[in-house]
Order: sequence, then C-alpha cells, then structure tokens
Amino acid sequence: MWGSAIWPVTLTCGDLVLRPIRHSDRREWNDVRRRNAEWLAPWEASSPEPGGTLPTFDEMVRSLNRQARANTALPFIITESDPRRRQPPLVGQLTVSSIVWGSAMMATLGYWVDRDRAGRGIAPTAVAMATDHCFQVLGLHRMEINIRPENGPSLRVVEKLGFRDEGYRPRYLHINGAWADHRSFALTAEEVPEGLLNRWLASR
Repeated sequence: MWGSAIWPVTLTCGDLVLRPIRHSDRREWNDVRRRNAEWLAPWEASSPEPGGTLPTFDEMVRSLNRQARANTALPFIITESDPRRRQPPLVGQLTVSSIVWGSAMMATLGYWVDRDRAGRGIAPTAVAMATDHCFQVLGLHRMEINIRPENGPSLRVVEKLGFRDEGYRPRYLHINGAWADHRSFALTAEEVPEGLLNRWLASR
C-alpha cells in the first residue's frame, strides 16, 4: 500500500547521514541555527499572521513527527562524520514534505546547511540521497524544490543536480516577513533511471 511504514528511515552516503530529527537534537540544532542566523535569515519561512511567530524546536519536531506518521513528510537531520567528535555533528536539515500519493505521487523538498560546511557538496548529495529514496523506495514520481531567485547557493544545488526550471511563482511563500517570489524546479523518476546520486557523484 502506498505510504505504509515509510518512517523512520536513515540514509547513508560515505560520511554523510540523513537520519530522523529528534527532540534530543534541540541544543545542537539551536546552536547551529544561532551561529547561522545571518546566513539563513533571508530565506527563513515566516508567519503571515500579524504578530505571528515560528514554532519552537519542540513544536516543530512534534509537527514533523505527526506528518511523518501520516506518511506526508520525511523530516531528516543531516550529519557528517568528524574524527574530532564522538557523535557526528549536525550540519543541516532536509525535509521532504507535502507528499501526495494516488495519481500524483509527488513531494516537495527543502533544506539548509551550516555555512561553515557550504560549498563542499553536502547539500546536493543530501538532496540526491533523499530524492533517490523517494523515487526508488517509496515509488514517488516527481520531486519539486522552490527557491528564492536571489538565493544563489540553493540555485547552484538544483543546477548541479539537473532539476528543471519550471518557472516563476510570484509571492509564493511568506519568507523573512514578506510574501516572496520563488522559482520552481522539478525532476521526475524517468529523468534519472540510473539514480540521481549516481549521476551527481559521477559528475564531481
């Protein structure tokens, strides 16, 4: 049956691991987010409600876990092995959300990576890992990523991976306090029969 028992799951590629987000990640997640506040602020989702605020970490995890149990999301933390650390450090977050089954078989993907780790291929590798899992294991057909036109680092991720630019979406999401335009990128399973991760690693 579509969507049955899709969570939890852990994905691995070399030193990079995508694992379920946990309440115990609160301290490290908050530390990484504080250190990256200036880096992430221009792309941060915000509430359009007057005086609205974003959920706390625990509220976010509870919401994501509910969505995962409902088979509509895959909420991952990105970690990378570090010989100086006993536990792999948290270096980002990736969420597959808005999973639709039935005749659509599609989802939306979003991500962020610690600025200190940017430019090392972590984001495209993580996106490729999650996309392959959705296509090859869950049987989804389409993955979509929506990006602010000004967000150069994220645009480079989808360009490296060969996502198609499907056009402009005016005032698509509420970002950093205002409705913001986005560009929509997509990929279907037929476009990567060899696997997106294999194609990305072969191109590096």
